[in-house]
Amino acid sequence: MNKFLLDTTKYVDKALKFTNLSAGLANKIITCNSTYTVRFGVRLRGKIFTFEGWRSVHSEHMEPTKGGIRFDMATNAEEVEALAALMSYKCAIINVPYGGSKGGLKIDPSMWDKRELEKITRRFAQELIKRDLISPSMNVPAPDIGTSSKEMAWIADEYRKIHPADINGAACVTGKPENKNGLVGREEATGRGVQFIIREFFRNPDLLKKVKLDEDLSTKSFILQGFGNVGYHASKFLTEDDGVKLIAIAEHNGGIYNKDGINVEHAKKYFVKHKSFKNYPKADFLKDSSLLIKRKCDILVPAARENVITEKNAADISANLIVEAANGPISYKGNQILNKNKKFIIPDILANGGGVAVSYFEWVKNIRHIRFGRLEKRRNQLQLNSLIEAIEDMTGKTMPKKYKDNFANGIEEIDLVRSGLDDMMIDGFQSVKKVFLENKRIPDFRTAAFKTAIEKIALSYDFIGL
Repeated sequence: MNKFLLDTTKYVDKALKFTNLSAGLANKIITCNSTYTVRFGVRLRGKIFTFEGWRSVHSEHMEPTKGGIRFDMATNAEEVEALAALMSYKCAIINVPYGGSKGGLKIDPSMWDKRELEKITRRFAQELIKRDLISPSMNVPAPDIGTSSKEMAWIADEYRKIHPADINGAACVTGKPENKNGLVGREEATGRGVQFIIREFFRNPDLLKKVKLDEDLSTKSFILQGFGNVGYHASKFLTEDDGVKLIAIAEHNGGIYNKDGINVEHAKKYFVKHKSFKNYPKADFLKDSSLLIKRKCDILVPAARENVITEKNAADISANLIVEAANGPISYKGNQILNKNKKFIIPDILANGGGVAVSYFEWVKNIRHIRFGRLEKRRNQLQLNSLIEAIEDMTGKTMPKKYKDNFANGIEEIDLVRSGLDDMMIDGFQSVKKVFLENKRIPDFRTAAFKTAIEKIALSYDFIGL
């Protein structure tokens, strides 16, 4: 069995010991419902290339099922199954009404130009659509490693061609461009969710005692591993909004360190241009970036991919708080070592749920066929302006312009999206915290998170008579 899938199953098995589920139901929850393998040919560069891809459905306790599609040479069927399982648990924790799914295509996107990549993506989409593995009512993909809003737009267009009469066709995939039925805030969503989870952690003194930190987030430092979409947005929001100091960024081909802090935007522009941090002028470059995650800091944020922290390096981790912005960045054995060393881990199935939360909002928007806030914005502005006038009349003073302008703008769609995301992340965090603190036998926050998710899924199965 693939190590990632095996580790995911071990985490679930550990949590099951703290539930009253029957062996049969427990096995049903663990077992992936189905995995489809598709192989298709595409004529490119004067010859036919054959590609292999997968779409896995872990659980249909709620439908549609939800999960990204990654384009990656390292992907395989069992990795996709593990990721689909994590999606089921992730959705359950933050109360997104989806089952878990995931997709993968064994391809290196950098080897193909945009026109070729579009042709490959559309062919892959065709194979999945005709099997109902892309559908607004049954299975809804989103971007993942190697894919973006561009690929999602191609997939949505392919669905429209095959099902032109489906009025809800735009909801067949999320993470689309904003001007192609996408949702403002979706691209930043996973990173924004990581920020909200860290904020919420620092509002809980009973948990802060466990990591020996105070509640002032602005005095903390963090190290980021993985500077892709999730890592970039998480670090941008934490530094700009909360004043957390980013002291290191680790990437696959080297990393940078500056104890006085790194400017996220400056580092991003340099990395995009040079594809590497080598010779970066405002920090020290380390070719072996794996050394960076061992440096002393308050918070470590692994935001790239699975098995970054294993039994080989877990004992060297200095940070007392680890927030899993990636899927499965800590192996099971690595997790055991970190727990033994009293490191507090906010697991992936909670910390990186922001992407699926805002994907849900996008799906709802596509089903409703109206943007959030459309009906109430002007009414809201009128009420706020009336309130300002009443306050000024009663006090005889003029409200400062900065407050008045803020009120006058009214509520935009992005405000509603971020508000909804914050609410879902806080609810998820508090539900896990409740389980963690009420049962003294539960050894760590990850186990509490899996227990929370498993019991919610079990309840859904119970209601449908399983």
